[in-house]
Amino acid sequence: MFVTGLGTAVPPQRYTQAECWEAFKVSSFATRLDRRACALIEQVLLGDSGIATRYLAPENLREVFEIDADTLHRRFGDHAPRLAIAAARQALENTGRRAPEIDAVIASTCTGYLCPGLTSYLIEGLGLRQNTLAFDLVGQGCGAALPNWMMAEALLAAGRCRNVLAVSAEVCSAAIYLDNDPGVLISGCLFGDGAGAAVLSDSAAPGRRRIEWKTSASLTDPERRDDLRFEQRQGMLRNILTRPVPKLAAAYAERVLGTVLESSGLNKQNISTWIWHAGGRDVLAALKERLELPGEAILYSREALSEFGNLSSAFVYFVLSAALKHSAPPGWWWMSSFGAGFSCHGALLEVRACE
Repeated sequence: MFVTGLGTAVPPQRYTQAECWEAFKVSSFATRLDRRACALIEQVLLGDSGIATRYLAPENLREVFEIDADTLHRRFGDHAPRLAIAAARQALENTGRRAPEIDAVIASTCTGYLCPGLTSYLIEGLGLRQNTLAFDLVGQGCGAALPNWMMAEALLAAGRCRNVLAVSAEVCSAAIYLDNDPGVLISGCLFGDGAGAAVLSDSAAPGRRRIEWKTSASLTDPERRDDLRFEQRQGMLRNILTRPVPKLAAAYAERVLGTVLESSGLNKQNISTWIWHAGGRDVLAALKERLELPGEAILYSREALSEFGNLSSAFVYFVLSAALKHSAPPGWWWMSSFGAGFSCHGALLEVRACE
């Protein structure tokens, strides 16, 4: 399987963390939450969280704090299809292929629910064939991009498709919930809105950098399900984020990486470029420490986190795009995502210069 096109999209509104703090101070939540909760929000938004700015769908920050079930559902329904279509259109333009050449579309999201799902909007908005295979994947959280690609690989290997459009679209501002729980509060300060898309094909695109998916592995530990998940309260998604998450992410990422490296006859020194889902500053620090990585191994993830915040399943698209934009050295690249479940996924890519 080859990555022949890549695209990303964010809303037009970009907010600094300091602006988010000022908006919180005049919101109703500044008096509804207890003093400790407000102090934690101030600490995360104004401290060294690793995030400088985030792109959010609401046209102003006052709207971000309009938190009720109907408003959040409407926000997802308005913006998720737009972001998904914009990222997918860029991926198609990047690959040089036309919409009718797409044989299947796979859409992942965890921040809202539509029925019919995002694939219906992608088929309409992009002008895909009506007989395009359409699959909507939900419930995989921040790690969803790689299982999405694994499904694309299966379709291509089976000969059912020649080109698959993979999309991850997340409107995290439609899944915001605020109460006095520290995990809930930190989540509200970390996530941004965005979408990523890739055209995955059975052959490389001529005249473009050759990006080949070689092999992958996954790990799911249901015993740690309650450490990172969504639950429903008052008809809204409430994110459960616990203290062990950074160390869990690093431990599982190490196991998945080790599995693939061993089966491929490689070691960490063979990896020239690292594409990590960030999660947050502490997750990147835990990855760096556990895997004994040099600073440059988290460079692209750290920079994406600073500009966009945690984009959930769309995040790895932005990191991969940055690595390609900055002409990261060719060779073996490692891409890894993790999230709800607790789940972790990894893929070995072989990247070569333009052919």
